[in-house]
Amino acid sequence: MSAIFPSEEWLQGLETKLNSDEKYREIAKNWEGDLFFFIEPEGNLKERLTFYLDLWHGTCRKVVYKPDASDYPNSTFTLTASYNNITDVLTGKLNPMTAMMTMKLKVSGSMGYMMRNVPTVLDFVRCAQEVTDEIL
Repeated sequence: MSAIFPSEEWLQGLETKLNSDEKYREIAKNWEGDLFFFIEPEGNLKERLTFYLDLWHGTCRKVVYKPDASDYPNSTFTLTASYNNITDVLTGKLNPMTAMMTMKLKVSGSMGYMMRNVPTVLDFVRCAQEVTDEIL
């Protein structure tokens, strides 16, 4: 399944991909942590957008499109990026680890945990790239 990023269909497609991808399931089998994304307006995105993903041991237990941040105050990780930076990651123009290190993708949460799980992070991004048919 592929969809236009950012959309509810894209997020649901990502959930389906994560739950059906054997490679991701194996690589992420020890991952424990949910993610709250803030995508800041820029370019074609005119208002702030939020996503929530509950990731646990190689599965995606839940996704929410446009949740209120107050609904998930204790997310393991909060990721913030401008629209252009996140689309650069999704199109392969920007390496996700470079984006984190240069603060183009800001991470709140245990950076040590994230760094110990680089293969999981990179495979998550691979899955996101594979469901991205086009960018808004």
